[in-house]
Amino acid sequence: MTNVSEVQSRPKRSGKVVSLEQAAPLVRDGCRLALGGFSIYQRPMAFVRELIRQKRRDLTIVGVTNSIETDMLIGAGAVSRIETSYVGHEKYGLAKNFRRASEEDGMDVVDYPELLCWDRFRASQENLSFWPAAGLGGTDIVRLNEDVKPFRCPISGRSMHALPAAAPDVAVIHALAADNYGNVIVPSYRNLPQSLDLTLARCSNTVIVTVERIVSESFLKRHAQLVEIPAVRVSALCVVPFGAHPTSMLGRYQDDEPHWKTYIEATGSAGAFSAYLDEFVHRAKNNDAYLNKIGGAHLASLLQVDTQK
Repeated sequence: MTNVSEVQSRPKRSGKVVSLEQAAPLVRDGCRLALGGFSIYQRPMAFVRELIRQKRRDLTIVGVTNSIETDMLIGAGAVSRIETSYVGHEKYGLAKNFRRASEEDGMDVVDYPELLCWDRFRASQENLSFWPAAGLGGTDIVRLNEDVKPFRCPISGRSMHALPAAAPDVAVIHALAADNYGNVIVPSYRNLPQSLDLTLARCSNTVIVTVERIVSESFLKRHAQLVEIPAVRVSALCVVPFGAHPTSMLGRYQDDEPHWKTYIEATGSAGAFSAYLDEFVHRAKNNDAYLNKIGGAHLASLLQVDTQK
């Protein structure tokens, strides 16, 4: 039985809610950065915009399939290397900043197959230095990617390849909600982006989470099964409504097709993209200013029907 003195001696829990401005310095110049979500879904865009405002440089992006979150950082001059399977915008077209940087500016692009990109994060999650792959023989990936190493399985004698662990220094994800202490809610019904986010949250010692809203402790006690990322894994928590905009947020809002078209048009040239950054990032000095720029009525139109009931 616990006595009163033992309870009084326990350290008090501290909240982890900070501003984007306070959390962004956890991502230092030159670090390996993993950004949550998948392709054009549930990207931590508010955090990405803050990294650009703080002029982060020489980042290595480690991903599975990347899109606007990476393309925007590349266009802002923040990325020197990317390790992934794909950078593009699916139905919205090519990632033009990425293409321009890789073709003209010499950005280091390291290619891995999509599923093996995920396996690289699984290796980090399990604290392994590499992940074994059995199906790469005869492909140009093993010829062109010098980080992939051949080896022979000590059990079967089979020829295999070792892929280095993703090893992100920092992982950043956007989630639906959390409490003040950093216990993060992930819906029990989820898609690929949310499942990948759980893996990212387990593969780095520095995990930054941005959320749509804060919920009470009493809510979490009633719905404890929804806490998929415990507070112990979270380094900093930022409350940023519509923090994934213009990408979608499962169970909350759709992607913003008109703004996607604005973005795609702006990436047509370096000059046009600089003007886009000036309007939507630098002059919109925080997430609130950005949302005001987009407009409340327009944002409300993106809400999914069941959230308006």
